[in-house]
Amino acid sequence: MQSAPAASVGAIVPDFEMETYEPAQGDFGKVSLADIKKAGKWAILVFYPADFTFVCPTELADLADQQGKLAALGAHVIAVSTDTKFAHMVWRNTEGLLKNVKYTLAADPTGTVSRLFGVYDAGTGLALRGTFIINPEGKLVSSEVNFYNVGRDAAELVRKMEANVHLMQNPAEACPAKWTPGAKTLKPGKDIVGNVASVLMN
Repeated sequence: MQSAPAASVGAIVPDFEMETYEPAQGDFGKVSLADIKKAGKWAILVFYPADFTFVCPTELADLADQQGKLAALGAHVIAVSTDTKFAHMVWRNTEGLLKNVKYTLAADPTGTVSRLFGVYDAGTGLALRGTFIINPEGKLVSSEVNFYNVGRDAAELVRKMEANVHLMQNPAEACPAKWTPGAKTLKPGKDIVGNVASVLMN
C-alpha cells in the first residue's frame, strides 16, 4: 500500500535530512532541505525503486544528461531510494549507465522521506517513481508519481523547472501547455476568459 503524502503541492515541505553518496566527490555526506533553502536553491527529488534494477539506471542516466541545465537553473538534484549509501556507491561505480552521474544519491532506508512525499510502498519497502520540485522558499510546486514499470523523461523535468523559475520571478503570469523560455505566457484576468486562443496567437 502506498503511503499518504504529508507534503502536498502548494504547501511548505517539512525539513528532512538524509545520508548520501556524492559521486562528484567520491565520498559520503548528508543533505538537508534546510541547507538547500539556506543556499537559495531549488530542490529536485527524484525517487526510484532500487539500485541494481532495470529501468532505474536508464532514468538516472537520462537525468545525468540534464544535470547541467538543472544546475544552471539553481537546482540541487537528489536521487533517492530506500537503499543504503553504501549500495549507492557500489552501484554508481559499477553500472556503466551511471558513469556521468554527478548529482547527489540519497539513502532513505527507513522510508521516512519516501513516506513524507507519499511514494513509499509498504508492501515492497520501495519507493515509487516520484519527482518533486521544491522552490527556494520550501514550497512544493510540482509532483509526479509513476508506477514501477514506467520511466520518466528528464527533458520534461527541465521544462517544468524553467517554467517554475520563470513564474517565481513573474508571479502574475501563468505558463500554458508545452511552454518553453521565450514563448508567450498568460496573465490571468477577466479579459482573457474564453479568449485564450487569441491571446496566444497574437
